[in-house]
Amino acid sequence: MRTIAEWLASLGLSEYAHCFAENYIDARVLPDLTDEDLKELGIPLGHRRKILRAIAELDGADLGPAEAATEPAPLDEAERRHLTVMFCELVGTAALSARLDPEDMWRVIASYHACIGEVVGRHHGMIARYMGDGMLAYFGYPRAQEDDAEQAVRAALALVDAVAKLQTNVDAALQVRIGIATGTVVVSELLIARLQTLAQPGTVLICPQTRRLTGGHFDYRDLGPLALKGWAERVPVWQVVGPSGVASRFEAMHKTKLPPLFGREEEIELLLRRWRHATQEEGRVVVLIGEPGIGKSHIALAFDERLQSEPHITLRYFCSAHHTNSALFPFIGQLERAAGFERSDSVTEKLSKLDALVAQSTAHPEHVAVLANLLALPASDRYQLQELSPQKRKEKTLAALLAQLDGLAARQPVLIMFEDIHWIDPTSLELLTAAVQHVPQLRALLLVTARPEFTLPWPSYSHMTTVPLTRLGRREGAALVERVTSGKKLPKEVMDEILARTDGVPLFIEELTKTVLESGLLQERDGHYVLERPLPALAIPTTLHASLMARLDRLAPVREVAQIGAVAGREFHYELLSAVARLPKERLEEALGQLVPSGRDSTRGLYLQAHAGTGRCICRPREEPPRASARRHCERARATVPRDCTNPARNSGAPSYGSRPN
Repeated sequence: MRTIAEWLASLGLSEYAHCFAENYIDARVLPDLTDEDLKELGIPLGHRRKILRAIAELDGADLGPAEAATEPAPLDEAERRHLTVMFCELVGTAALSARLDPEDMWRVIASYHACIGEVVGRHHGMIARYMGDGMLAYFGYPRAQEDDAEQAVRAALALVDAVAKLQTNVDAALQVRIGIATGTVVVSELLIARLQTLAQPGTVLICPQTRRLTGGHFDYRDLGPLALKGWAERVPVWQVVGPSGVASRFEAMHKTKLPPLFGREEEIELLLRRWRHATQEEGRVVVLIGEPGIGKSHIALAFDERLQSEPHITLRYFCSAHHTNSALFPFIGQLERAAGFERSDSVTEKLSKLDALVAQSTAHPEHVAVLANLLALPASDRYQLQELSPQKRKEKTLAALLAQLDGLAARQPVLIMFEDIHWIDPTSLELLTAAVQHVPQLRALLLVTARPEFTLPWPSYSHMTTVPLTRLGRREGAALVERVTSGKKLPKEVMDEILARTDGVPLFIEELTKTVLESGLLQERDGHYVLERPLPALAIPTTLHASLMARLDRLAPVREVAQIGAVAGREFHYELLSAVARLPKERLEEALGQLVPSGRDSTRGLYLQAHAGTGRCICRPREEPPRASARRHCERARATVPRDCTNPARNSGAPSYGSRPN
């Protein structure tokens, strides 16, 4: 049986778990909920419909007893989370209260709270609590996303606009001021409270950690180091001006210049061979398969850079984890970028730009109307699109998008880059499948990137090549480290530790090297670095916390097993894990079955990766009993497993989950 929180998580709506608990919605109350009830809780229309549909399909025995769902576990009793936290305050409430009737003031605050609930929920945040005219929200709890900091900043900018547009009985627009910080929960809450007091009405201020995590996704104004109460030294603070318009996460991390590519010569050569076929009207498809951080986007961009001297057209499509149910999201984004839409453009200007874009690929006037309809632009309805059935409109839209590709390929060879299709929406996948089948008739190379968990929906065509990306070898890894250090040599023990812990994943190598350089452990002397003191255990870089936690949270049922493994160290035996976990054999083996990929003797466990480097779980039970040293290790592990680490005083330092590699 599941709790209410687990039921919401199964629907992808974990952000409402705290709201349900605060309002004492348990298994007995759930079947009585109405659309009005959910609306009063600040839940947006689409999510209300999803919840009501799930309630109608609910089996009476599906949820646990009421008391299991009424109160969520306090955050400090669960684990120390590395979060992005937002504090939003309505400006001028004292003056409003003085001149408004109490009932009118209540309506203003109610509208304000409903607006906050909708915006924060839409950006996958969780409202921790309302405080009159203030609100505290977490991004990264109870379930982490790979871009929690980015989503928090986008939510803040959306709140500034949405609150200003609220229809109330106040004769002036409402304004908020917002502070955002990233770190452990206790530290973040204190810091955002200070940042929020410094923010001017209608502005968003962020801390250095958040600034680093959001990278090139936004434009910022550096406000310089500011004095904050409770901080001995001044803290650098930035104001978020607005989105930068960068669509690729990789490009946001490397906004100025594409870094050199190491250890991928074979992949680039293969792509060049396929490109030669494509330019001779023998279109090809190449699918790059690899885990996060392995370099899929880097290879794609480096290949496009290699083609700069050749006449060709590049089309780029990006899928998003937050738009898996937004029909044709990658195609809408590509059209808006290709047409050059600006936020300040009027409807007329956008239609003019779209008309010019379509004219480059097709002369069919109906395509302009169809694509305008896709972009929610009010074009002339001379083709009576609104009178067509949804299915017929969809068919016309897909045909128009394919015709655009045909027209461009007739002019010049086309490189189509389709990234992160593990997050693709169903309609886009239908169109992409049609494009895969159609590519051999075009002068086009379709380059697709995906994670290993995604199963390709089309057969293995003769014109398609699938490339599983392996990790970098030691030589390439060392070259990447030296690129980050600008050619300055690291001490051998530091280089060995970085390469051992990152296990050949390029993103991890880069970020861990940056963390070491910024830690103060090294001093530069005569063009190389020296270690000033013994090398401590290397902490996981801030930039990787969100990605690792998102992957670990997706394995919530087996997370505890991974956490215990992290305590044991980089390698541990089955009987050690069994002795510490104290789980039934069937449950332990089921958990290991999810953590260890089939056909492999070891795995880079997610939690181990974060806290003990690359963990290798030798999962076959051994006949002999554990050695005495293993028994002692078990006792140390029992003393440090996450559920025992609930003392805030012990956990107020670096982000931790109560376990530390030995």
